[in-house]
Formats: sequence, C-alpha cells, structure tokens
Amino acid sequence: MSSLPLFRKTLWWIFLAACTALAASLLGWRWWHGTEVVGEPVLRRDFVQTVVASGRVENPHRIDIGAQVTSTVLRVPVQEGQTVRTGDLLIQLSNDELRAAERLAEMGLAQAQARLRQLQEVQAPVAEQALRQAQVTADFTRATLRRSEDLFAKNFIGTAALDEARKSAELAQAQQRSAQQQLASAGPQGSDFPIAQTAVAQAQAGVAAARARSQYAQIRAPVDGVLISRNVEAGDVVQPGKLLMTLSPLGRSQLVLAIDEKNLHLLALGQKALVSADAYPQTHFEATLVFINPGVNPQTGAVDVKLDVAQPPAFLRQDMTASVDIEVAQRKATLLVSAGVVHAPESTQPWVLRVEGTRASKVPVQLGVRSAGFYEVLGGVQEGELLLPTSAAVAPGDRVSLRAPSH
Repeated sequence: MSSLPLFRKTLWWIFLAACTALAASLLGWRWWHGTEVVGEPVLRRDFVQTVVASGRVENPHRIDIGAQVTSTVLRVPVQEGQTVRTGDLLIQLSNDELRAAERLAEMGLAQAQARLRQLQEVQAPVAEQALRQAQVTADFTRATLRRSEDLFAKNFIGTAALDEARKSAELAQAQQRSAQQQLASAGPQGSDFPIAQTAVAQAQAGVAAARARSQYAQIRAPVDGVLISRNVEAGDVVQPGKLLMTLSPLGRSQLVLAIDEKNLHLLALGQKALVSADAYPQTHFEATLVFINPGVNPQTGAVDVKLDVAQPPAFLRQDMTASVDIEVAQRKATLLVSAGVVHAPESTQPWVLRVEGTRASKVPVQLGVRSAGFYEVLGGVQEGELLLPTSAAVAPGDRVSLRAPSH
C-alpha cells in the first residue's frame, strides 16, 4: 500500500520535468528564430506629394448694396439666400420727392426751350423789322440834311435849322447801328442765341439728372448672384452709406486656406489641388493656387493662400468648409517606404531596421518628400526589401523572424 503514493509522486516529477524541457525547447527555438515581425516592403511607383488643409469658400469679391438717396422703404421682394439675376428688383423706395424734382426739371427745360423759340421766332424778326425802319429813317434824315445844307448855302435858312437837321441825321444813324446790333445778337451768330442754347442744354442735363435720381428709388441687382445678407425691411428709412444687402456674384469662386508656415517652401502659384466640400465629401472638384500671402500670421504661424475654382459645382455656397489637397510635387517611379518604418524622420540622420541574416540591422536612409503616410527614399534601401515597423519591439542587433505581409 505504501508503494502507490511513491509511484504517483514519481510520475508527477517526470511530468514536471517534461514540461520544463518542452518550455525550454520552445524558448530556445524562439530565441534562435527571434521575434516574428511582419515586414513593410520598399515600393517603386509614381508618387504625388500633397499639402492638406481645410478652408472656406469665398467669392473674389462681394457687392455691398446701399441706397443713394434718403427715403422710406416700400417693399423688399427678395430673401436672404435667394439667387437673383442682373436687373432684378431688390428694394423699392418711396419716390414722391424724386418724381416732384423730375417734374420741376422738366418744367425748367420747357421754359428754356420756349425762350429759344421766342428768340428764333419773335425777337429775330422784330429786330429785322426795326433795322429796316431805322434804315429808312436814317436815309430820310440824310436827305433832309443835304437839302438843309443847300438852303443854308443860299441863305434861305439859318444856322439853327441846319444844326437841327444834323442832329436828326446823327440820331437816325445811331438808331440804325443799335438796330443792327440787336439783329446780330438775336441771330445764330449773336450772343443771345448761344446763351439760349446753353440754357436749353443745362435744362436737359437737369432733366436727365432728375430722371436718374428717380431710378434710385428702385435698387436693382448689378450682377447675377446670391443674396447672402439682408439688413432692411419695409418701413425703414434708409440713407446713403448704410449697408442694406450683400450680394455674392455667381461664377468664379475662391477657397481661402491657412497653411502651416512649415509647408510654405512647398507652395508655388499655379499648383493644382483637389477639393471636396465637407457637406458633399464624395464629390471632388479642381482648384488652382493663385495667391500666397507675403506675410505670416504671428499668432497662428499660418500663411493665408487662395485657390481659384474655375468651374464650381452647383452645390457650392459662400463660406462652406472644404478640404483641400494641394499637389506640390510629383515623382515618377520612385522608391517609397511607409512612414511607419522610419525612425527619427525629422532628424538629420533618419534610419530604418532591415533584417540581415537573422538579426535586425540599423540602416541610414536619405528621405525626400512625404505625403499620405509615405516617404520618398533617395538612398539606403532597395526595391522589394522588407523593413521592420517602428511599432515592433525590436532593437538593432535583435534576432528577428521576418514575415512578408499578406495581400
């Protein structure tokens, strides 16, 4: 009976020894083969570097709508967000005073035109008739003077009679000259005629100005666009200089972005970009970089840039948020490695881990541009080589069991 416990104890020690030997074998096998790691391949393919940023939609300019006269608003037939066409009525103002000023100007024109007609139809003929009468009188007095001089020479009349005849002749000649001047003044080449013509022209300009001011009562859309703000209601009294509406013209749109200054050296005018509005992430459209602000915002360390959207999609709206990928570099058939395999990428001596034999080896690399989680490699590794990810618990010199990624 006493031999059974001893047998069981012996079996237990044998089992424990076997487990220990198995564990030691497994540990030894793992040590010999090293940590199993899935490698990342070095690829060769076309590569596009982009700068990614978020911005907002903005038209190159906005049109502020205001009144040019002081008046009362009668009606506002448009709403915020409405698309309007050139010439559409935006605001109707009261035009009673403007119409009264227009009628007054029209009356002034009629008066000036009547004065010109009077000069042409009445004064000129009257002056011509007066000149004929003055000429007849002057001829008669000259003849009378000659007869008086003959009679005086024959002593038939005295000196007083001769003097009277001379005065009559001189007076008639003066009246003739005055009539001639009046006729010349009333004619097309005279001074009264251009004065009258100038008065008519001034009155016509006054009518045109009054009619133009009457149009101020109707504030219309200067271009096609979308009404993005409205600050006026019927009954308001508006004055020149007060902002009533803001119109965003249709057509060309821009994107305004703030780019981190560390990417400034990558940007250049004319670069292409792919854009998606956050509200419509599945739809992409193209844009072109057209402006880089020469200054850097000292508070944010960002540079403002603008991109033109030549063919904006119909859904694009003012101040929409958009995601933008600016294409800053292209490489054809270049070597690429995943950013996840590069150690100290921002330093002057980046490196990767490559398996040589059964051990991890530190390999310096030369990096080019980076985009979308990949680095361009200018030297240090070859196409097809497998590199160890930085997330693996492997140090240079460690044994490694490398496994290719599954596809």
